[in-house]
Amino acid sequence: MNDRSLAHEELQTVRLSLRRPTEADIDAIFAIHNDPGTCLHNPSDALTERVEAQVLHQRWNDHWQRWGYGYWVVRRRDSPLQLGFCGLKTMELNGMRVLNLFYRFATSTWGHGLASEAATEVVTWASQRLPDLPLIARVRPDNIASQRVAIRTGLTRAEHLDETGYDGFDWIFATNLPG
Repeated sequence: MNDRSLAHEELQTVRLSLRRPTEADIDAIFAIHNDPGTCLHNPSDALTERVEAQVLHQRWNDHWQRWGYGYWVVRRRDSPLQLGFCGLKTMELNGMRVLNLFYRFATSTWGHGLASEAATEVVTWASQRLPDLPLIARVRPDNIASQRVAIRTGLTRAEHLDETGYDGFDWIFATNLPG
């Protein structure tokens, strides 16, 4: 699907608001990706300079321009403070086009169910707007918290799709795989 009409859609949960990132979010992109805790399991995602956050924002924006969806900025509904990011990236896995579910939150927000709440909303959105595409989450075997988020969103282990990623071996959690 390449429906750019989706590109300005905001998502709402009981506690959270998700919106498309803007240039005003570059400092938050940098702060969250510069924290060693947030990239512990994915060190290739760590940023060390603000200019890298600008490049990352541009890559995210390019995805939105091409596909009409991507990563959303997550904040509490009653606050402008960015808590993290959650969304979808189109990619190929074993020759199949899939949606990769991404979630990364400031360490100060961990343990409150925010990643699960945001990711569940994104998975629900994808099942309604992009129902023909499989949805996956790539998770390191030792990242128990991320595995729990994937499971809470309704994804299940798809061991036959496990593969080596940028930072090591990825366990694949999936939903909506072809029969």
